[in-house]
Parts: sequence; structure tokens; C-alpha cells
Amino acid sequence: MDNLNPTVITFIFYIIVMVCIGLYAYKKTTDFSDYILGGRSLGSFVTALSAGASDMSGWLLMGLPGAIFLTGLSESWIAIGLIIGAWLNWYLVAGRLRVHTEIQNNALTLPDYFTGRFGDKKKVLRIISALIILTFFAIYCASGMVAGARLFESIFGLSYTTALWVSAIATISYVCIGGFLAISWTDTFQAGLMIFALLLAPIMTYLSLGDTQSVIQLIDTARPHASNMFTGVSVIAIISSMAWGLGYFGQPHILIRFMAADSVRSIPNARRIGMTWMILCLGGAVAVGYIGIAYFQTHPELAVNVTKNPETVFMELTKLLFNPWIAGVVLAAILAAVMSTLSCQLLVCSSTLTEDLYKVFIRKNASQTELVWVGRMMVLAIAVLAIFIAMNPNSKVLGLVAYAWAGFGAAFGPLIILSLFWKRMTLNGALVGMIVGALTVIIWKNTMAAVGLYEIVPGFILSFISIVVVSLLDKTPSQEVVERFEKSEQIYDHEMKNL
Repeated sequence: MDNLNPTVITFIFYIIVMVCIGLYAYKKTTDFSDYILGGRSLGSFVTALSAGASDMSGWLLMGLPGAIFLTGLSESWIAIGLIIGAWLNWYLVAGRLRVHTEIQNNALTLPDYFTGRFGDKKKVLRIISALIILTFFAIYCASGMVAGARLFESIFGLSYTTALWVSAIATISYVCIGGFLAISWTDTFQAGLMIFALLLAPIMTYLSLGDTQSVIQLIDTARPHASNMFTGVSVIAIISSMAWGLGYFGQPHILIRFMAADSVRSIPNARRIGMTWMILCLGGAVAVGYIGIAYFQTHPELAVNVTKNPETVFMELTKLLFNPWIAGVVLAAILAAVMSTLSCQLLVCSSTLTEDLYKVFIRKNASQTELVWVGRMMVLAIAVLAIFIAMNPNSKVLGLVAYAWAGFGAAFGPLIILSLFWKRMTLNGALVGMIVGALTVIIWKNTMAAVGLYEIVPGFILSFISIVVVSLLDKTPSQEVVERFEKSEQIYDHEMKNL
């Protein structure tokens, strides 16, 4: 490693702070509910920012700015789709899921919720949903490991393998020690760091160029159609980009934040905070890529690295425009984005293995202390598996993030929505819809990719239809299941009226 410099010192300090937060959260973690849901104690501010940070991974500071830099504003349709999807998720799902999961035997995980919601005494829903979560998250976690390794490789000058282990250990330590509380508190800090970086970078780039007219002229010279959102994109491409928003309804690492809120009354304020944060961050990411076109048109001699890899545009602008100490803080935002998402995914996998498999099938009478320690061991196990998958730096793991997002969105999205709004929905409808959604994504991805339509679209639609058709053909749910649903709705309506 090179001699210590401001950037390296900043990174080391940042990691130490994250681990210290984990140690503090360790003292607050007394049982398994604390470890995987924080004892349902998150206020609106922490709920909002931790949900946002766990959602937005390294693609927000690397992938999206890089796509805008390379092509122009036509790549921003995905940001629009995400904003619409996230708002609907907050508005339609968040509050109801918070109430329903508590009424359903205080469910701590999505498989736990599905089991209680549909009276699944044979635990088929629990097993299938747990397997879907573990399958897609193994790939998702590996992609985070690769992104973290690439960042450490670039900043610290480490070999890829060393960088992989260092970045993994940094994240695993505070997840394993402090659990959900550590993740939520660090995510809140990381969300602040991300929005600081994404607002500051485009402003500094713009100020270095002069006025708006000069910036637009430079962009038009470098990329003649960069300012037109419709240039070079088909209707299918626009639909596919905006369809990313459908994925929100089924993402376990985001939904668990809603479940952990201290009260359904915290949700409306959390929605306002979360959506404001998200819109500003996505706007900043788009602005970095867009204004970056003008900057490197003015300074072509500095564009070598960006030309090789457009996804480095945020990093390169930061290094060029900021004081080394400030640059270290801004670049730490990339690490924050990677660590916040990866940490939550590791914990969801751990809770699924512990709550939905170990506690149900191996040790039904396990103590709370035992479950917490088993949860920590499961974090390590999933992390090792993810590191193994990510060990090959040339693997296509990062490209599978969209695959995992589609898989969760299609398998769980319609299931979550209908389970919260339709009391006639049945266990068999839920099971068939979940399987149809997951299989459609897999089959479409491997056989229909040439069509150009994002696999979440057919997966979501067919899953939704399957649930409705099978539920209507099936016998009505038991009185007990219906009564729990109606009780949840009554509580939700009462809480909303008293806001």
C-alpha cells in the first residue's frame, strides 16, 4: 500500500466509526427481535434514511452517472421509474405491512409473515420464499462484494483479492456485532454522506465551467443528443427502464425497514423524508453524469480513465475538483452506498436462515441468546459464500443485480400487494403466484432477452394474474385468516384517521 494520504486516512476513520456504531448497537441488542428488526423501534427519520441507503447501492454513484455520461439524459428513465415505484411502495405498502406483520404473530421476516397471513400450517410458503430469498441474495451480496473490492482496489492500491477481503471484513464486522440496529444507525449516517456527495459534486463541477449556456454548448458539442430524453430509446426501452419501479414492492431488504418502524404513525413522515432524500440523490447522480460530459469536453487530457470506464466519472471528478481531505469524504460515499446495501442483504439472509429454517425445523425451543448467536454465524456463512462467488473479478456478478431485482419484484411484489389489500387471497394463490413470478423471470431472461423487455414486466404481470385466478378458483380462506386480516385493516384505518 502507498504511504498514508488524506484519502486513505479518511477511509480508515470512516470504517472505524462504522465498527464503533456496531459495538454500541451490540449493547442495545438483547434478543433476536432486536438483532433482526431492532425491536420495532425505528423512528420516522431513521426508517426513511435507512430504507433509502439500503436501497441505493454503488450503482447510484457509479452506474447511473456512468450511463448518463456515456449516453445522455435518455438513461434517466430508470430514475423516474424508481421514484414512482418507491413513492407507491411507501404509500400503499409501508403502513399496512407494519400493522399486518405485527398482527400476524409479530412476524420478523417475510416468510414468517406469509406463513401467518395465509395460515400455512405445512410451512410450504415459508420454505419456498426462504429459498427464493437465499438464492437471489447470494448473488446480490456477491455483487456488493465485487463493488466494494473494486473501490478498495482503486483507493488503497491493493490487489483485487486483498481488497475483496478487506472490504468484506469492514462490512461483516458491524453487521455481525450489532445486527439490525447497527445497520439502521450506520445507514442513516451513510445516507447523509451520500446526499452530501451527490449534491456537492455536480455543483463544484458546474462552478468550474462557468455559466449554464457554456455547459449546454459543451454538452451539445460532445454528445449532440445528450439533452434529449427520447433520443435512441424505443417504447420498450422506456417501459423496461421505468419498470424498475415495480421491483420495490418485493425487495426484502427494503420491506423489512417498514416492518421495523416504531409505529404506523411514523410512516407518513418517513415517506416525506425518504422521498425527498431519494429525489435529491437521483437528481444529483444524473447531474454528475450530465455535467461531467461538459467538464471532460473542456479537459480531454484528463478523460483517460473515464473514457476507459464511464462508471468512474463521479470518482474522477471528485479527485480532480476537491481538496484531498474533502475528496476522501466524498469518495467514502461510494463505500457508504456499497456497505449500506450489502449489510442489510447479509442480515436478511441471516434472519431467513435463523428464523425461518433453524428455529422452525432444527431448534424450535432455542433461546433468544442462542438465536442471536446463530444469526451472527449465519451472517458469516452467507458472507463467505458471497466472497467465494465474487472471487473471480471477471465474473458477471454485477450484471446479475438487475436479475435479482426482477426476481424479488416478480416473486414477492404482487404477493405483498394483494396480501395487504385482498382478504379473498388464498395460500395456494400465494404459492402459485410466487413460483410463477420467479420462474417467469428466469425463463424470460434466458430465452427472450432479444425482445429487449425487462423480465420483471412479464414476471410481475403473470404472477399477479396467477394469484387472482388461483385464489378465485380455490376455496375461501378460513375464518381465522379472514378475521386477522380484518383486524389489521381496522387498526390501520384507526391509526391513519388519528394522525
